Amino acid sequence: MPEREPGAGSSPRRFTWEEIGLRTGRGHPQQERWLVIDRKVYDISQFYRRHPGGARVISHYAGQDATDPFTAFHLDKALVRKYMSSLFIGELASDQPSFEPSKNKLLVEDFRELRTTVERMGLLNPNHLFFFLLLLHILLLDAAAWLTIWYFGSSLLPFLFSALLLGTVQAQAGWLQHDFGHLSVFSKSKWNHLVHKFVIGHLKGAPASWWNHLHFQHHAKPNCFRKDPDVNMHPLFFALGKTLSVELGMKKKKFMPYNHQHKYFFIIGPPALVPLYFQWYIFYFAVQRRQWVDLAWMLTFYIRFFLTYLPLLGVKGLLGLFLLVRLIESNWFVWVTQMNHIPMHIDYDKNVDWFSTQLQATCNVHQSLFNDWFSGHLNFQIEHHLFPTMPRHNYWKVAPLVKSLCVKHGVEYQSKPLFTAFADIVHSLKDSGELWLDAYLHT
Repeated sequence: MPEREPGAGSSPRRFTWEEIGLRTGRGHPQQERWLVIDRKVYDISQFYRRHPGGARVISHYAGQDATDPFTAFHLDKALVRKYMSSLFIGELASDQPSFEPSKNKLLVEDFRELRTTVERMGLLNPNHLFFFLLLLHILLLDAAAWLTIWYFGSSLLPFLFSALLLGTVQAQAGWLQHDFGHLSVFSKSKWNHLVHKFVIGHLKGAPASWWNHLHFQHHAKPNCFRKDPDVNMHPLFFALGKTLSVELGMKKKKFMPYNHQHKYFFIIGPPALVPLYFQWYIFYFAVQRRQWVDLAWMLTFYIRFFLTYLPLLGVKGLLGLFLLVRLIESNWFVWVTQMNHIPMHIDYDKNVDWFSTQLQATCNVHQSLFNDWFSGHLNFQIEHHLFPTMPRHNYWKVAPLVKSLCVKHGVEYQSKPLFTAFADIVHSLKDSGELWLDAYLHT
């Protein structure tokens, strides 16, 4: 074990990156998990299971520098540091760099300077009127859907129009709950958490804890296999990314006919994810993890939907409307969320710097009023990933600064038209499927 500095009985212990890199919770020494924030070393071996953001998201940085994700995810950093004091075990030795020697020093420093500039410009400060109007337009669409059937009856055209309105409500509420989940609306975390439960629970019928558990892992290590749950469809359903697809083929693994995955994506992807998977899994998650408050919020959605539409449609009509709404929501959700990531670099975690981690795994879609609304401003996926607590109405303001940093360091900044982004999902699946087939047949 590292020793105290000579002649300094109360001085903190000093560690090297080599020692820290061994404490990942895997291999030897078994179970130890350390991470570094601002040169301070913390032992999270006993704490990670109690981490409010989830055990996995903090464990993904075990053995690594976590300064930038810590800064990115937490609002009240001073308060969080008070709770971290009991985990403090030492500091980096004086001859050690502030982050792993393998990382791009100039890029890390320049990004941290950009972060300071963003804070000084007030780009992390929300416009509450903006988010109120977003919520209001969702509630108005929800009311319009009911009024359509109430006034015009349950014939085919009013039924379909109402389903389209309700599908829009679900998609837009999905983007709004995303804002609250990322603590982007209020300066106090507790208010974001409270309204998050209302939006995702009462307006969508899903548990906030489920979203938090999955989504923060995605942001911590996007497109990193075994760390980002959004790519867990590899290899059971899809072969994703060039490296992983070739690896799968070389190992002679074939869970699906991956060379046809760009075709069956249209069957088991956009149409099926929400109605056939999320719809039952969210209840399993809430019950299995005893998230009773989330479950109660969820039930208010289903009770309200049942009470408002059953008298107008009957049981069969109600179930048909619900399934159609989930189908619309599912297609909307999958195309928008996958267009920024599936065509990008997918691999194991290589522990590169925060800026490079996000840029290699994300791309943007060109700005327009429609694209902003349709995607919940996730057409600015790069800026969102770099600054996850930034209110979405400020993404366009920071984008030129991010582009300048990319130019300076030779990092690719991708932005494309909306339908090109959709098409790239299919093209990338086709390419990785062909790579898998070639490796499967010829190695």
